[in-house]
Amino acid sequence: MAFPYMEAVVGFMILVYFFETYLDLRQRAALKLPTLPKTLVGVISQEKFEKSRAYSLDKSHFNFVHEFVTILLDSAILFYGILPWFWKKSGSFVVLAGFNEENEILHTLAFLAGVMIWSQITDLPFSLYSTFVIEARHGFNKQTIWLFFRDLFKGICLAILLGPPIVSAIILIVQKGGPYLAIYLWAFMFVLSLVMMTLYPVLIAPLFNKFTPLPEGELREKIEKLASSLKFPLKKLFVVDGSTRSSHSNAYMYGFFKNKRIVLYDTLIQQCKDDEEIVAVIAHELGHWKLNHTMYSFIAVQILTFLQFGGYTLVRSSTDLFRSFGFDTQPVLIGLIIFQHTVIPLQHLVSFGLNLVSRSFEFQADAFAKKLGYGSALRGGLVKLQEENLSSMNTDPWYSAYHYSHPPLVERLAAIDESDKKAD
Repeated sequence: MAFPYMEAVVGFMILVYFFETYLDLRQRAALKLPTLPKTLVGVISQEKFEKSRAYSLDKSHFNFVHEFVTILLDSAILFYGILPWFWKKSGSFVVLAGFNEENEILHTLAFLAGVMIWSQITDLPFSLYSTFVIEARHGFNKQTIWLFFRDLFKGICLAILLGPPIVSAIILIVQKGGPYLAIYLWAFMFVLSLVMMTLYPVLIAPLFNKFTPLPEGELREKIEKLASSLKFPLKKLFVVDGSTRSSHSNAYMYGFFKNKRIVLYDTLIQQCKDDEEIVAVIAHELGHWKLNHTMYSFIAVQILTFLQFGGYTLVRSSTDLFRSFGFDTQPVLIGLIIFQHTVIPLQHLVSFGLNLVSRSFEFQADAFAKKLGYGSALRGGLVKLQEENLSSMNTDPWYSAYHYSHPPLVERLAAIDESDKKAD
């Protein structure tokens, strides 16, 4: 008797759902605490704390509903054989359009088109509610319904433009790869990631946001001086109009080798009146670069990608695995989907491990900025970002360890303060 792979996958998905729901309940209890953590007393105003708690509880309730609907749909799709049924229907559509059903590329593209329509139908109500109810209720949403659907349309167009050649290439590589399939797939994805990282900020991101050079002035001079002192090859310094969509704030950098760019959200500049706080946030980001965190993360992703493709090559020839999910053929895309489901346990462990590493990197970047003399300003900047973004003030340690790639504010401030005590 063949092993019931599909039933095992669905069972584990449900177990993960119950575990994550338990963590959500722990976090919800933490969010209901009526007082600030001791570290934040006198640092965060009571008014901001109450607003943050209300916002976090609203998002928590929304997440409960969203996750329940998601596990219900995902389990039903696998358990009731909707995936193989839809694959057969997409083949019928290919024939109806006058093409050969045996052409796996056309069959796969028809299948993906249907999946995209389905995902838009199921995700749209949640996206609309999140944006125009929760985010609007708490003063964050700034976009109109027209802008929302315009962005949605642009995203669909990009998927239609970029998806087919990428999917076609993957199918051809799997069909022709032979014993070196994992290497060829990894090499293709490696080159694709480099191309996308190069093209995204130049061609894709400007389709959704307006990027303008940071005006001449004291803030620009301070950032350029900091970058120069660290030998950071800063080529361009942009401000992005994040305020057209949300009042959340952020800053990031990107680019290869000697062509680095820094992007500040206009909301960050508006919220942090003190230039030193903004520069301290940039010092933190530059710390990631100086300490090679970005390179380490990129290498880790490449290793994991290669291992995943190696695992896929081991299971793609298993007819029992495909039959367990209701397939009598072994399409490339379906093989990738099934493989992703079968390694869910490993994926959660890897994600947890990466979060631990990422949190460690954040502490190191904070320490780097402090070493440059931005300790006090960084502290003020982190507090300001926490306040303005209404981030959770009280967090459950289990929940944050499992979900957060960044340490909670309480832990970051404690680490900064601890280094002060050691210096004294």
